[in-house]
Amino acid sequence: MHGEYKVPGGKLVVVDLDERDGVLRDVRVAGDFFLEPDEAITAIDRALEGAPANSAAAELVRRVESALPEGTVMFGLTAEGIAVAVRRAVAQATDWRDYDWQLIHEGPQSPDLHMALDEVITAEVAAGRRPPTLRVWEWGGPAVIIGSFQSLRNEVDLAAADRHGTAVVRRISGGGAMFVEPGNTITYSLSVPASLVSGLSFADSYAYLDDWVLDALGDMGIKAWYQPLNDIATDVGKIAGAAQKRVLSPEGGPGAVLHHVTMSYDIDADKMLEILRIGREKLSDKGTRSAKKRVDPLRRQTGLPREAVIDRMIESFRARYGLLTGHVTEAELARAEELAAAKFSNPDWTARVP
Repeated sequence: MHGEYKVPGGKLVVVDLDERDGVLRDVRVAGDFFLEPDEAITAIDRALEGAPANSAAAELVRRVESALPEGTVMFGLTAEGIAVAVRRAVAQATDWRDYDWQLIHEGPQSPDLHMALDEVITAEVAAGRRPPTLRVWEWGGPAVIIGSFQSLRNEVDLAAADRHGTAVVRRISGGGAMFVEPGNTITYSLSVPASLVSGLSFADSYAYLDDWVLDALGDMGIKAWYQPLNDIATDVGKIAGAAQKRVLSPEGGPGAVLHHVTMSYDIDADKMLEILRIGREKLSDKGTRSAKKRVDPLRRQTGLPREAVIDRMIESFRARYGLLTGHVTEAELARAEELAAAKFSNPDWTARVP
């Protein structure tokens, strides 16, 4: 069994092992990390040898930490990262490079249709009928997208949204409200087989699925990092927020994860504050007094046109994992249009949490 995990902000950890009679055998930890003293690597292997195969991550961390020689220094490596790699090996998790990735980047769509496309495409991946897909959105109009469990009236000033011609839609994933405008926002979705995040905790899966875009931003001169649970941040402010939804396949397929991210290329902060009801508690939670300071747009940080930022992100993904250009099929579009009309533009869904 083989498991890999890149420690957020660190290095790659690789674990090879066997499972016999319910315990771990022949455990070998490797990677491009730094570790002193040299004998610490064999101490880690011995600590994991014989551990129950169903051990929780916390138990594996305890084993590793208790076995490390005094004064051990790990750079780019953590006990938690080793535990995740072990769990991914046992779960026989897949890797990004195991798939033929498909890119969908088509013309502007209405906000309700975007919500529906996310659900339909991820369901197709869950059923095994579609390859893992990176979909880059183009917005047909301004919108507020609220999380699946948010209160509509607590989050949105509907009169202000109507005054500014801003649609309000509810997505299938949790998380907070997002304010988007067509020229000011970069949004993408990853629809991936559940096996890609096997062995990862819910929180770890966010960092894992965000890792490629951190490298893409780095290539554009932006030092960005994953900030738990679902933000991408820089030293001058948040630039993106992510949300996820697990999707089962009724046909018995492998299941899938929807991971979508909204990034602020630019932002009309005054309009955002008119439409979104952002409370003081939420602002203090982020460590700032002003909502305008919570988001630092990519336009200012990169100096690049929005289209150039998107192109560079796509090329970075393609260079790492391969990416073939695809499209939404006629059947997928027809299903999404039905779903947009019946669900995502239906006031009953939008106000399901009033």
